Amino acid sequence: MITITTRTENQLSQSSTARFDGIDHGAGVSIFWVNAKPNTGPGLHWHPYAETWVVISGEALVRADGDELRVVAGDIVTVGPRTIHAFKNCGTDRLEMVCIHASPEIIQEFVD
Repeated sequence: MITITTRTENQLSQSSTARFDGIDHGAGVSIFWVNAKPNTGPGLHWHPYAETWVVISGEALVRADGDELRVVAGDIVTVGPRTIHAFKNCGTDRLEMVCIHASPEIIQEFVD
């Protein structure tokens, strides 16, 4: 089986982020394809599985386990299962990154 989809087809309503749930394509992973303007990002949340981010362009401030880390293009960040985390574009340009969810469906619980 092979499927092809586009970022545009998966873009969330009134958002610049696209959501791909692997279950719809026979895949064991899901992704958010983030394209965030400065000073934006999701609030604190967690997943029952690990999440890995590939920062393509821009920079972000990542909060997890009480720590704050600045990440930039070229960084690959992994947050463990059930780790409460958030990120925000802390730069002056758009933040583009792919958030890989180790699950065929995106499962997330917001805490704030």
